[in-house]
Amino acid sequence: MQICPVNRTYFYGNNAPKRIITESRNENTKDIDLLPTEEMIRRINDEDKKVALAVEKEIPNIAKAVDTIAEQFKKGGRLYYFGAGTSGRLGILDASECPPTYGVKPDLVQGFIAGGETAIRNAVEGAEDNYGFGLDDANVLGKNDVCVVISASGNPKYLMGVLDRAKERGAKTVAITCNPKGRILDESDIGICTVVGPEAITGSSRMKAGTAQKMVLNMLSTGAMVKTGKTYENYMIDVMPTNLKLRDRATRIVSELAEVDTQQARQTLNNADWKVKTAITMLKSGLDKDEANELLENNDGVLRKALNIIG
Repeated sequence: MQICPVNRTYFYGNNAPKRIITESRNENTKDIDLLPTEEMIRRINDEDKKVALAVEKEIPNIAKAVDTIAEQFKKGGRLYYFGAGTSGRLGILDASECPPTYGVKPDLVQGFIAGGETAIRNAVEGAEDNYGFGLDDANVLGKNDVCVVISASGNPKYLMGVLDRAKERGAKTVAITCNPKGRILDESDIGICTVVGPEAITGSSRMKAGTAQKMVLNMLSTGAMVKTGKTYENYMIDVMPTNLKLRDRATRIVSELAEVDTQQARQTLNNADWKVKTAITMLKSGLDKDEANELLENNDGVLRKALNIIG
């Protein structure tokens, strides 16, 4: 497994004790408490600018992870995120947004946080240091699943428990961290290490580290959904139109892809039980709802495949 390069002085200064990057002091913000508000915010923004560049360096490993997730989805597998604190909350956030965006079942992408449901809103002391919690939470994993562990430092015992259980179950494993010395990198099939450097506020890894994690998670879930046919071009054709905004979005998608006016698009969506792919297929082919659904089902639910058959 490839470990991303790092300037070792982050860990060993002149006679300084060993420390991980996410706990190091940022020389650019040592006077942050003395700055006018606007300058303070500019300093934080300057640090944030480094995040996208750090993520960019890991694109090859992110792509490997996306391909792995898509392959496991096609085998009936699921995607699980595990993390503690901010990392766990980010995983839960990404997982919760997949069903309304891509029309997938809630169990396809799931997030777990050390300490359970209580830890989503409140700190659970010692949860990230509990190896047993990780073993227990990872009991959900099967051989076709993908286990993604998320941690700025890359060392929580909770995640080591998750990874040990994942190995027992035969699940694929991916690590996301900002620390090249993180143990989770050595224990995972694919390592994604975004070296964002010390935080503006020493140790506050909800800042740059959290932003990097969110960017990577966006890529993992979005990339896997695109690879499995949940989009057509860059339209979210499996969107669940559960409110007025999303119904308007669905109507625009159908109108533009089927090249009809919005009134016809909305009427067809209504006839198609507000399923965007079904409505587009109906308009493009002249098929009724049941026939359009059958055509899509015979083509793995991939709209592009169905439209290629229609010609």
